[in-house]
Amino acid sequence: MQAVRVVTGTAVPLNRSDVDTDQIIPASWLKRVERTGFGVGLFSAWRDDRNFVLNNERYAGATILVAGANFGTGSSREHAVWAIMDYGFNAVISPRFGDIFKNNSGKNGLVTAQLDTQVVAAIMAAVEADPSTEITIDVQRLVVAVPSIGIEASFDLDSATQERFLEGLDEIGLTLRMAEDITSYEATRSAFKPTLA
Repeated sequence: MQAVRVVTGTAVPLNRSDVDTDQIIPASWLKRVERTGFGVGLFSAWRDDRNFVLNNERYAGATILVAGANFGTGSSREHAVWAIMDYGFNAVISPRFGDIFKNNSGKNGLVTAQLDTQVVAAIMAAVEADPSTEITIDVQRLVVAVPSIGIEASFDLDSATQERFLEGLDEIGLTLRMAEDITSYEATRSAFKPTLA
C-alpha cells in the first residue's frame, strides 16, 4: 500500500444517498480473482444513463468522490473499494459511511472523510457549479479544505487507520513490522509443532 498524507484534486459530485456496495460494483463483477480491472464496473448499472455524472466530461480526471449520506452500505464486498480506487479516486467525502466499507477503505488506502451534512452539501454545490474546484484532504492534520469557498473542516480517523495511511501499511506491512519478533519466536518453538518453512 502506498503512503497517503495529502490528497489534492478535483471531485465528482455523486449527489445520491444510500449508495450500497452492489450499486458501487454489481455482483456480476465479483468473478474476477485479481484486485485490478474493477474500475470499468464502477457504478456500471448507472453508467448506461448518458446523464450519469461519471459520464460527464467536465469531471474527467477527478480524484475525489463527493457523495451523499450512507455511502457504501450493504454487503461487505472489498471489491467496492477496489473499484473506486481502480477508477482513479483516492478519497471519498460523505456525511456518513457504511462501517464495513469504511473499514475496508482504511485497509486498502482509500481515504474516507466524514464531514457534517451541511459541509458536504456546500462542497457538492461548489463542485457542481465549478468542476475545477480544488479540494485538499490532509490525512496528517485530519482536515478537508476547499479554499475557493472558505471551507476547512476536520474529520475523524482512528489512530490505527491514520497510521496505516501515513506509513503505507496494509495487513502484510503491519505483520512485517514484527518480523524480528516472529523470527525469534519461531526459533524457540518446539520442533514437533507445525511451521511455515
